Amino acid sequence: MSDGALQILDGTHLRNLDLSLPDDPTLTGAHILDIAHSRVSASLFALPLSDALKASALTRLHLPDADAFLSAEYDHDKAAEVLRDYIAAIADELKDNPIVASILDGSTISLLLEDEDDFAMLAENLFTDLDVKDKGKISKSEIRNALVQMGAEMGVPPFSEFPLLNDILKKHGADGEEELGQAQFAQLLQSVLQDLEPELSKKNVVVVQNIQIINGSKLRQLLANEPELNSIVERALQEKPEPADGLGSTETIIRGFLEKNAKELGLPLSEADSAVALLYDTVFADVVKEKDGEGLDKEELAKLMKDVLEKFAEQLEFNPVYQDFP
Repeated sequence: MSDGALQILDGTHLRNLDLSLPDDPTLTGAHILDIAHSRVSASLFALPLSDALKASALTRLHLPDADAFLSAEYDHDKAAEVLRDYIAAIADELKDNPIVASILDGSTISLLLEDEDDFAMLAENLFTDLDVKDKGKISKSEIRNALVQMGAEMGVPPFSEFPLLNDILKKHGADGEEELGQAQFAQLLQSVLQDLEPELSKKNVVVVQNIQIINGSKLRQLLANEPELNSIVERALQEKPEPADGLGSTETIIRGFLEKNAKELGLPLSEADSAVALLYDTVFADVVKEKDGEGLDKEELAKLMKDVLEKFAEQLEFNPVYQDFP
């Protein structure tokens, strides 16, 4: 496993989880969920499951009364069935809404320390950034900010997720105001990282990233829901711009609407980067033909909108887009 590298938790490996249950003759719904959460979390590098994820997965079971389910008792066979269905629901939820995380196990820090040139360059860059007054000296306590700047990308966990990091700094007297030159700073940083690496190897840290994977799953749900799709078309017609020359192309009408409502529809933000802008260009070049916007009726717009969304879903399934949450 590459420390700091992004791990995509999309529920795939949950399909093969252990579904055995204790030998209790009966289990309550709440007990079954606790067992499921424990096993799923263990499979996700001990990442706690969010309340939103658990609630969404429970909704997928289509229970008539969720509160009654929690207190109800189930025999062993029925409990096993509920456990299987609930874990499958969590897997389905993660497939539609994957979690992006970095698993910090100390290996990136180890590699960094092994390469003297890379480490020297890193220490120099950090020192320069922290020496805001350009004195050639910084406070010893700035080592904390250096670790924050390194972050999960370089294998350093947040202080809030790994309190032992405070103990390591205290051990090296890194909370003092003594001033250090660049060489002294590099030596202190090296010592701190040398102590941090084995601690992370013993207890990995999972850091969830604020990154959304747009893989077309939300689009496919929309395309399968005809009433919702028709509602989207109605909105597109209502929001149709009025061009200054009295004419508007099909691409202008549909693309403008989709870009404006991208997040709601499960599309990537076109202004995010050039690759996404190119994706929009490709989809519309493949599907949309220029047409007098004034003659665009609801039925025609609905067909074109569906074709465009299907093309987006197809492209995103094979080439998902990763974007920071706005």
